[in-house]
Amino acid sequence: MNIAKNTIVSLTYQLTDAAGEMIEKIGEPISYLHGGYDGIFPLVEETLHGKAVGDQVTVTLTPDDAFGEYEHDMVRVEPRDLFPKEIAVGMQFEGGEEEGDDEDFELFTVVEVTDKEVTLDGNHPLAGKTLTFACTVTGVRPATAEELEHGHVHGEGGHHH
Repeated sequence: MNIAKNTIVSLTYQLTDAAGEMIEKIGEPISYLHGGYDGIFPLVEETLHGKAVGDQVTVTLTPDDAFGEYEHDMVRVEPRDLFPKEIAVGMQFEGGEEEGDDEDFELFTVVEVTDKEVTLDGNHPLAGKTLTFACTVTGVRPATAEELEHGHVHGEGGHHH
């Protein structure tokens, strides 16, 4: 069976940066619903379309194809006294603007802590980076009606949220 819209695709992959340094390597297959459901990078999905089990693809992802450009306005410096005493670099917090009933929250990572200030970065850690996504297709099957209705893969035994 070839990868087409509304199939469940399983694959193993590795993600490297522009220097060839390994960022992530997944040996156990992951699965996604193919066909524009936002389960994988669109450029990777486009490249995988029509492939079959055993096929390998390698895709170079520019920042626009992956996690976006690094946005300096996503870095915030806040007063130290707004945070817990035990705050440390690497901790993450949700923050953002509330407008009426709509809540638009971002995830911020603590990148620096001083006696007076805490610097937070709302960019994805891989924002602004060119990446290489290399994968091997390990499975292709038709999606179930329930998976299509929900727009994502369900685990063994059905519905898992």
